[in-house]
Amino acid sequence: LSPLRVGLLRRAIEKGLIEVEVLNLRDFAMDKHRTVDDEPFGGGEGMVFKPEPLYHAIQKVKEKDPNTHIVYLSPQGKLFNQRAAESLAKHKSILFICGRYEGIDERIRENFVDEEISIGDYVVFGGEVASLVVIEAVARLLPGVVGRKDSVDKESFTSGLLKYPCYTRPRDFLGYKVPDVLVSGDHAQIEKFRRQSSLKITLQRRPELLRSADLSYEDYDFLRSLLEKQRVYLFLLHYPVKNKEGNQIVSAITSLDLHDLSRLARTYGLKGVFVVQPQSEQREIAERICKHWKEGFGAKYNPTRREAIKLVKLFENLDLAVAEVEKECGEQPILVATDASPKRKYISVEELRKLLWEKPIALILGTAWGLCEEFFDRCHYFLEPIWGRLDPYNHLSVRSAGSILVDRILGIYSFWKKKTY
Repeated sequence: LSPLRVGLLRRAIEKGLIEVEVLNLRDFAMDKHRTVDDEPFGGGEGMVFKPEPLYHAIQKVKEKDPNTHIVYLSPQGKLFNQRAAESLAKHKSILFICGRYEGIDERIRENFVDEEISIGDYVVFGGEVASLVVIEAVARLLPGVVGRKDSVDKESFTSGLLKYPCYTRPRDFLGYKVPDVLVSGDHAQIEKFRRQSSLKITLQRRPELLRSADLSYEDYDFLRSLLEKQRVYLFLLHYPVKNKEGNQIVSAITSLDLHDLSRLARTYGLKGVFVVQPQSEQREIAERICKHWKEGFGAKYNPTRREAIKLVKLFENLDLAVAEVEKECGEQPILVATDASPKRKYISVEELRKLLWEKPIALILGTAWGLCEEFFDRCHYFLEPIWGRLDPYNHLSVRSAGSILVDRILGIYSFWKKKTY
């Protein structure tokens, strides 16, 4: 395998730090034609590796080292990552079974394979390419393979974070300059810059990694300062909405909606809960409820509720709510609604998360039996509605629907540990 004859991998093999042996499965075939595959039982396309050659190859390797770890490389395997590489590096001997065609006989996979690994959600010609990826990722963790250990320690994923950006000479390239801190000579500030750069890149590109990363108090404070730049609002519309018959109505404000949605907003760090209600009597009732918890006896009785209710604001129409966001943020929000109509083009949660770093987002929830069609022309994007797990049933309260949607969008950023604050 020529890739084994280049770079650090070649040097590691030449130094005897690692040993790679390639076995030809045909050497373990049982017939004169050296057959290693056959058609699948039950019909279908492709060929399947026969169990006998694989079994005999495994046994030969096990004779040399009974503790050899057997790894089958296939698209159905567990996704390979740095943690998996660190785990594999603990084994003295590893046998990689490189799948091809339709894979290997299931009896081998079930009874003789210790671990099944995939290098990603895509298809290549065979497991040989995958084995090279795993071999290199594991080899560089072994003592002596990489000259400087701190070089490995600071790579992406080794610390649980993506790596910080790197720069070299010249300091000014086509007007693009190196950050001043990197040429300041202040090593403490340089380390701080690199750490914070890693945190920022990880937060924006792979936030799920932060849940298992080793984070300090300073890291949490920095991450919080970044998350505060995400400007998400919850708009609760009582007009224009539909009743059960599909007629346009104005729905009534409920105290439960105000309490639960404000607590949701406070928990997930939303900038506000904006309630749109054209009827002045309804707004006055809601204002009295909010005032009780913000200024009255309720504020003293339940300070945490006061924190949440402070996020609630009431508006006569949607234009006024949008104008308030523009006043607070300096730009108009992106309006995002949910709708089950097949004519909608949905934006994925992942795509919406990218927009969180660019503009304010107003997630719009309709009361009663949902928003009227005329309103949707104002929306910029649509999220796919919440569907039941077993069937399309999705008749949720607006509080439940709002909680699920907010968690899908922002829950990935909730990596705080109770002991931190």
